[in-house]
Amino acid sequence: MRDPSGRYTVAVTGVGALIGQGIARSLAPGGRARIIGIDRRITPFARTFCDGVAEKPQAGEDTEAYLDFWRDLVKREGIDLILPGISIDMLFFDRNRAVFADLGVAVALNRSELIALCADKLDFYTAYEAAGFPVIPTARPQSWEEAIAVLGPGPLLMKPRRGEASAGIVRLETARDFDYWTDRNGEDWLIQAIVGPDSAEYTVGAYGLGDGDYLGPIIMRRTLARAGHTGAAEVVDHPAISELTDRIMRHFRPKGPTNLQFRMDGETPYLLEINPRFSSSCSLRAAFGFFEAEMCIDDLLEGRRPAEPKIRYGTALRYNEDHVCHAGDPV
Repeated sequence: MRDPSGRYTVAVTGVGALIGQGIARSLAPGGRARIIGIDRRITPFARTFCDGVAEKPQAGEDTEAYLDFWRDLVKREGIDLILPGISIDMLFFDRNRAVFADLGVAVALNRSELIALCADKLDFYTAYEAAGFPVIPTARPQSWEEAIAVLGPGPLLMKPRRGEASAGIVRLETARDFDYWTDRNGEDWLIQAIVGPDSAEYTVGAYGLGDGDYLGPIIMRRTLARAGHTGAAEVVDHPAISELTDRIMRHFRPKGPTNLQFRMDGETPYLLEINPRFSSSCSLRAAFGFFEAEMCIDDLLEGRRPAEPKIRYGTALRYNEDHVCHAGDPV
């Protein structure tokens, strides 16, 4: 239900993080949404993107008290649409689809099957290879000797099976590295060959319609920041990545905002991962004409196919900036 000014009420989670702030920031200029920002801790900076805010309770995501918080919030604020901004929220809403359907609120969620498949990198790589796509050599060897026999000479990359961005990724150079990190990580790891140079990494945005059709893509060559998100990006045309993106989208049939990350090795693009949700580069994509949050309103609230985005070309660089609140300033 729209408010008196004709706006939908949209809750954006994770506004204390880069992704949630990017979603809220990309929605604000369109003027279609009254934005309610949600997080465990609401900062003065996060408030600048929102019309209202609500702090999550300390209750765990698997408790009835946490569900009650959302039930009360949806009713009190008249929320029409929820945009999960971080993966833990995506998983919570995925588990509780029926609850929010009963509340009559739309939630921007990918297909449950794809969310589950992408949650474990080893499961995903297995399915991806079985579908006939070019796959990065991946294994769970029992020793360093087996690792280099299967994947080639080091260095190799160890990644957590469950995780996001570059968190937990380590470079293995020797048997000592292998022994230390496999022992430390228990069963939560896989090892991959390193393909392509750092300068040949790409982040791709698409909006899936759930049947293999989609809007986009927007392709950006990127440089990673230390925290693992996109620090600098350039919008480019890349026929090989565009063709592979098309095959992947039609095979896996994502629904809603979907992020794909690639490395080029020579003329071959290799998929690093699919994020079946908004990603940290959503604000950069919006700056170049790819408005995922607006597409969610078109699709989920107005029941129509979003218009094909008009992509602009250029470069973007992220940087740190001070946000100052003086004593006595409104918060």
